[in-house]
Amino acid sequence: MGTSVFDSVLLKNLWSTEEMRTIFSDKTRMQNWLDYEAALAIEQAELGLIPQKAAEVIVQSAKLEKLDMDYVLEQVRLTRHPLVPTIRGLEYACSEHYGEYVHFGPTTQDVIDTGLVLQLKAAHQTFLRDIKILGRSLLSLSEKHRNTPMVGRTLALQALPITFGHKTAIWLTELARHYQRLKEVEPRLFVGSVVGAVGTKASLSDKADELEKRVLKRLGLGIPEISWQPARDRFSEYGMLIGLISGTLGKIANEILILAHNEIDELSEPFGKGQVGSSTMPHKRNPAIVENAACVSNTLKANLSVLTDMMKHQHERDGAIWKMEWKIMPEMCLMLSVILDNMKTVLGGLNVHVEKNASQHGYLRWVYVSRTCDVCSVR
Repeated sequence: MGTSVFDSVLLKNLWSTEEMRTIFSDKTRMQNWLDYEAALAIEQAELGLIPQKAAEVIVQSAKLEKLDMDYVLEQVRLTRHPLVPTIRGLEYACSEHYGEYVHFGPTTQDVIDTGLVLQLKAAHQTFLRDIKILGRSLLSLSEKHRNTPMVGRTLALQALPITFGHKTAIWLTELARHYQRLKEVEPRLFVGSVVGAVGTKASLSDKADELEKRVLKRLGLGIPEISWQPARDRFSEYGMLIGLISGTLGKIANEILILAHNEIDELSEPFGKGQVGSSTMPHKRNPAIVENAACVSNTLKANLSVLTDMMKHQHERDGAIWKMEWKIMPEMCLMLSVILDNMKTVLGGLNVHVEKNASQHGYLRWVYVSRTCDVCSVR
């Protein structure tokens, strides 16, 4: 049984998707570290910094299934270090003493930062995909209901007529801007790190610049202008962007919840086979999916307050600050994944009660007429 909402068999699917849990699993994390070490060894051998045979052995051994996990877990217990047990496991898996060439030059932060960027890159692709799906659903709703009248509300009160398509078109443009922001951040965020202990590349030979280019190209990442070990604006920016996307989806979810109130009854979420409306009241169909999206969005925003603290590194590395990222970035991605998933379901099958919208619209017809007369009299 799990101990948090992300690994509890009862709760995990309310707080994250299986896809995102796989991306941020220990298995993926460790394999990313091994991929880094393999790429480093290949390029070091190409540049004549380590024996070619050593690189071949390291690459062959840099697969999670090749590691003795009992040995790795024992090293976790002994070292109290996140990366060293995996490095030692790789060294142990290498034959003929070639393990001594593993991790030849980089520092822990190089490997962990690059591994996290690779995880974020995978998560990023799912965000782009899901926002596209949401965009198509909203476009369809906007076209279908461009002439579906409903009450426009300002300051929570009925105001003047709009159409439901007008409302969803506004949601669509907001999500489109988030998609654009996601694309714009890619060259800034998806860079790796091969700079050594204090970011000067001193431990990586006189071929360090070329080595960095080769390793990061092999990993599919960009090359930073300079060490970013103490400069964490990349992750903070991405976290804030996740917060913006979550904020928009939370707003949409909350509005659907309000418009689904019995007293209003203009919208309702889709209700699937086997879904439970209420454990006590058989007449109810609780808006569980959209409610969950609103709940997780409200929870995600708590992490936003930490993002600027993540930037406050002292000197060339600050573990007390740096390690916060290991919790905050995965958590935000996990939560956004299920918000997107929930809203794909809701917006993809949203029930628009056209007749109810029309009756609400007709209820204040005299108000609309008075407003029209008011405008005409001014003219």
